[in-house]
Amino acid sequence: MIVVYHQNNRITKVISATNESIIVKINESIAVGLMALAHQFPKAKIIWCNELLENSLNLDGIDMLFHHDKMMLSYTATEIGFLGNGIGFVEESPFIKVNKKCRYPTWLMSSEVGVIHASVLKLIGGKIKTDSSFDYFLNSVAKVGMILGLLCYSEPQLLLNNSQDATLQKANLFVLFRFVKQHYKKRWIVLLFLNLVVFEKRFPIFPFLYSLFFKNRKKTVLNLDSIPVQSTLALVDKKTIDVIIPTIGRKPYLYAVLQDLAQQTHLPIHVIIIEQNPQPGSVSELDFLTNETWPFIIKHTFTHQAGACNARNLALNQVESEWVFLNDDDNRFEETLLETVLCKIQQFGVSVITTAYLQQNEPQCYSITNQSGIFGSGNSFVKASCLAAVAFDMALEFGYGEDIDFGMQLRNKGFDIIYFPEIRVLHLKAPMGGFRIKVKQLWDNETVQPKPSPTIMYVFLKHYTQQQLLCYKLVSFFKLLKKESIFNGFSFFKEHQKKWEQSLYWVNKI
Repeated sequence: MIVVYHQNNRITKVISATNESIIVKINESIAVGLMALAHQFPKAKIIWCNELLENSLNLDGIDMLFHHDKMMLSYTATEIGFLGNGIGFVEESPFIKVNKKCRYPTWLMSSEVGVIHASVLKLIGGKIKTDSSFDYFLNSVAKVGMILGLLCYSEPQLLLNNSQDATLQKANLFVLFRFVKQHYKKRWIVLLFLNLVVFEKRFPIFPFLYSLFFKNRKKTVLNLDSIPVQSTLALVDKKTIDVIIPTIGRKPYLYAVLQDLAQQTHLPIHVIIIEQNPQPGSVSELDFLTNETWPFIIKHTFTHQAGACNARNLALNQVESEWVFLNDDDNRFEETLLETVLCKIQQFGVSVITTAYLQQNEPQCYSITNQSGIFGSGNSFVKASCLAAVAFDMALEFGYGEDIDFGMQLRNKGFDIIYFPEIRVLHLKAPMGGFRIKVKQLWDNETVQPKPSPTIMYVFLKHYTQQQLLCYKLVSFFKLLKKESIFNGFSFFKEHQKKWEQSLYWVNKI
């Protein structure tokens, strides 16, 4: 363990795990110093800390927090990070609005305090310029690394007093445009410019032109697979799994799912089935649940109340095992699925896993284990203890966005969602899928139809920044404008604004 203390973009001292001073060149940038230390101590955890926070640094907790080598942790108590709120104008992901009260997945790093393994610095840092701004360098390493499988977090427990901050310098518009040019597709610097013009009445033409001189780092070629992952956390104890399956009118498909579960090399304890049929007087059609013998206990609930949110909540309340598989009634999977999932949980020390979820003959685009921006309620595994304070939001029943919302609830409780591409669940998309019961929405009879859907607007208002919401508004406007005549531009703008306001109105009703 090597601790680098710094101030005013220069290293002030470096201390080893045995509290001995290490000599470094103090006239060079902090990033250069970290790279030199990474080559000098290739197996060490390298910690950085602003000297103003030295007495608050939680050195004793580092080993528990940094439980495998392919991680990057950082923390600042300030709500607005180095890049400012403007970064929300170019990124719609859940990694921008950071919950400072718990470990939260984000590539937004801070020079105040953090830790990374030397092996990661040697691989990624060697491909990225050691910028004179330490904050810029850290954010760049995390932004590039996160896509490639580096697990990056805001971690308040790095400091014993995490309400304290060192009030460091914030990026100006020149730095923000440069960062966007170097880490996003080219169109995003145009969208950033337009967002600032439209929503903040600014005209940053010089920062925009300045950014054009910088080379993009998004295509940085490197492989982090050489960094071994073996978490020191013990999140698997009993190895018990319950499976929940909401179902409605898919008897043969559900039977096939149960057959796949019965063939598992690691069997579930309970399979919790919530059967829905809103027809008055209807009864269960799932005779095979009792007519056949199954190698697990089936908990069957029949309800006349349709809706996936309600069904999943009913199922989650019946969970008894250590882990939960949120399954669907038209999935298929290999007999090693549950066994493989438990192995990955132990290897990475994670509480939530999501799998590849492809349809028949659909190509798989993502092949790197990384922090997922999505959550799938039909192909995810969650530690049961994580579910104590989360539920599917009934305001989103029969709408869209319940999976996004549930995933955000988990993240805001400190539980990251890790995607494993080698673990696959086949989604058959069986007939009568989706909304099998036609539901009349409250706004269906409105003359001006809300856009976006009020449920999507609800999720954005609940979990994303104001800048992210405004960017979504601008992008959706341009997408819809492409279908209109250029002569209808002004009238279309007014119509789009009315639909947006109508969506905001109905958010308050649901």
